[in-house]
Amino acid sequence: MSENTRVEELVRNAVNQALDRQLASLRETVVQEVLREVGPALSGKSTQPSTSAALQKAVLAIQSGTTQKEILRALLDNTVLYSGRAALFVIKAGIATGWHSTSFPNNETVKDFPLDVTSGLAARVMQSRAAESGSASEVDQEFVTKFGAPADDAAMFLPLLLKDKISALVYADAGTGSGTFDAAALDVLVRATSAWLEVISQRKQSQKEGTTEAAPTAPAANDPFAAHAPMHSAKAQHGAEAAPAAAMSAAAAWGGPTSAPAELPTGEAGEIHRKAQRFARLLMDEIKLYNQAKVAEGRKHKDLYDRLKEDIEKSRQTYHKRYGNTLAGEADYFNQELIRSLAEDDVSLLGSNFRR
Repeated sequence: MSENTRVEELVRNAVNQALDRQLASLRETVVQEVLREVGPALSGKSTQPSTSAALQKAVLAIQSGTTQKEILRALLDNTVLYSGRAALFVIKAGIATGWHSTSFPNNETVKDFPLDVTSGLAARVMQSRAAESGSASEVDQEFVTKFGAPADDAAMFLPLLLKDKISALVYADAGTGSGTFDAAALDVLVRATSAWLEVISQRKQSQKEGTTEAAPTAPAANDPFAAHAPMHSAKAQHGAEAAPAAAMSAAAAWGGPTSAPAELPTGEAGEIHRKAQRFARLLMDEIKLYNQAKVAEGRKHKDLYDRLKEDIEKSRQTYHKRYGNTLAGEADYFNQELIRSLAEDDVSLLGSNFRR
């Protein structure tokens, strides 16, 4: 083993150990942030201390997962504490298909079920990007006919957000028997899952930092459903040509991207620009994740740059080291994301000491 290889291995081991130490504290931080965000919803419930403890235990079970599939399975396994049954539907190009479910008479039949998200509760979630509750009559009637209506006629869809995009919908109801249904607790679980998937994604990104193009060219690191390829279903087919058009139309109706931004170059040059944009977003997400209190105070007092200068400049160096000498070098995606994501499109929040 060469000296350089040995040093590289030592560095990688040190980084992995440091990240493992951080995960324990990050779990508790994410729990508290999610509970604080949905606190008002929970305050209206008659939640007993034992119920609160059970909810926190469920969130920690989700955050014990070290892979995306483990996290999502833990989410579904724990939904039964607060619902009679639940199912997760993957969103791809505006089309929703069953991924996994729990407490249905036959969970396998939910897999690959093509859920209609163009109307009713599901459509409202796609538009609002927030959990929506309603009656069973507002749910895809083919789904209700096949799997049975909930006994209390109440149903709920919750969005699983990854990188500001709805990657999946979680469906929950009380079941066809006498099951429980706690919408606020389910909201906590799904929000916690979204947050923890972001943490795991960024951890993988950090571990691959030493490989020049590893992070931007690995979509599976940010998409737990990257390998999900739904079977061709009768519901989705109106001819082979109709499906892509319907997907594009649905995505456009919900404001989702249907193609690369028009201003980007095409071909290989365009791909470099897209990678640079994604990397800049990742760096901003990382800053926000590890400095939540500073970000909140900085936005409030309009001095984000002063409070986060060290982190911002370190991230800027990382960005320029990777993309400064590429075709995307002059596009300044780092500052664009700094203003868009960190300062919420208000450059004044960065303060007077910020220079583009």
